[in-house]
Amino acid sequence: MGVDYYKVLQVDRSAKDEDLKKAYRKLAMKWHPDKNPNNKKEAEAKFKQISEAYDVLSDPQKRAIYDQYGEEGLNSQPPPPGSGGFPGGSDGGASFRFNGRSADDIFSEFFGFSRPFGGDSRGAGPSGGGFRFAEDVFSSYRTAAGETSNAPPRKAAPIERQLPCSLEDLYKGITKKMKISRDVLDSSWRPTTVEEILTIEIKPGWKKGTKITFPEKGNEQRGIIPSDLVFIVDEKPHAVFKRDGNDLVITQKIPLVEALTGYTAQVTTLDGRTITVPVNNVISPSYEEVVKGEGMPIPKDPTKKGNLRIKFNIKFPSRLTTEQKSGIKRMFSSS
Repeated sequence: MGVDYYKVLQVDRSAKDEDLKKAYRKLAMKWHPDKNPNNKKEAEAKFKQISEAYDVLSDPQKRAIYDQYGEEGLNSQPPPPGSGGFPGGSDGGASFRFNGRSADDIFSEFFGFSRPFGGDSRGAGPSGGGFRFAEDVFSSYRTAAGETSNAPPRKAAPIERQLPCSLEDLYKGITKKMKISRDVLDSSWRPTTVEEILTIEIKPGWKKGTKITFPEKGNEQRGIIPSDLVFIVDEKPHAVFKRDGNDLVITQKIPLVEALTGYTAQVTTLDGRTITVPVNNVISPSYEEVVKGEGMPIPKDPTKKGNLRIKFNIKFPSRLTTEQKSGIKRMFSSS
């Protein structure tokens, strides 16, 4: 059979198109002459043979002839007696002849460059205007092929998105599901849009600005490490409570008489409980009643909580009668 192209590409005879592409990509990058300047002659021979093997096995017609008649069949050698001739030929004759392409043409077609090396694969053409793979370009392909590179590939900038959360979410913790769409590359470097569901675990006590990072969930690009996808917790305003660090602050409106004589506060917590807080002190405009352990969970130890701070908005009467004024004066002058 001559050269065993399957062995050259290190694949099974049942290898599919994707297997052939993967094998060619890896071996072509390994044995490209520009990558082997100290062993160029051997590299050129291997590179040519690898390219020829891929050219044959990736073409259904060439592969069918090769599988039946071997390398000789591709070169229009007479088929074995009684074989019925080559596919598509007349009796005993051949209508197919293998015209091998150059290794550089196959490489350029595969990796998307029309003439990646200018005049020839060994450097610039006679005018000096040819293009030669620079190290940083070549290294990006080596990295994509699974080989190491002296210069690490560049990583794309992170993508940041706000993640709105209610105060109840941050108090109790919650699991959020986020659907994203992103481009991934197939074995031929073609982008395909895929959808993914990301699970975000919001822990009790997390604060505004907390970041949740999903590494390399950005779009895939050749030679570039995908972006990290970063969600940043944003706290929605609450109708009743304000957050101050690990404390919760609530303001209740009370009449002046209760500020002076005593008040009982009823507070519905973020987890739905109702707590009763008696206030026996005289309540001044700057007074705060502190209920320990009824604030936000502390992220490092969610079993502990900050404090609930109750502030008061004292409602003063808009006017007083003469008798009321006299009574207040007598009350305070006797104290």
